[in-house]
Amino acid sequence: MSQVLYGPQLGKEGKLRVGCSATIFDQNRNKVLLTRRTDNGRWCLPGGAMESGESAAQACEREVWEETGLKVRVIRLIGVYSDPDQLVIYSDGNKAFFVVLSFEAEVIEGEPGLSDETTAFGYFSLEDMETMQIHANHNQRVKDALLGGDAVIK
Repeated sequence: MSQVLYGPQLGKEGKLRVGCSATIFDQNRNKVLLTRRTDNGRWCLPGGAMESGESAAQACEREVWEETGLKVRVIRLIGVYSDPDQLVIYSDGNKAFFVVLSFEAEVIEGEPGLSDETTAFGYFSLEDMETMQIHANHNQRVKDALLGGDAVIK
């Protein structure tokens, strides 16, 4: 199980990692695809850590595939997110400070399904998300995606 801790400059204790997340809208652009994490039970945008030798878009597309079984294409960068006061601690004791590239992606093939990293999935509105246990700052990423415009840096 992983946990997210917050405190002044707590991120300094973690190893720097780059991650990607995907905001995938329903056909009406009213709801986004969320998955429920196996490790902590929180809802989140599909995504994960980048691997050496892949582009950010490739990492995002791979992570969505691994977690949902959907083939997607990255459309645009929504924003770059980092919080110097946030630290992720994994069950094995590893600590990570994440810089996350959040993308909007569109489904090009498949239907959502479960994986060993997810226990549930569904499309949810921002209003729905207000009552859910959401991982870290994923609500903000969805809000920024809905606003459109230039990429944000946070």
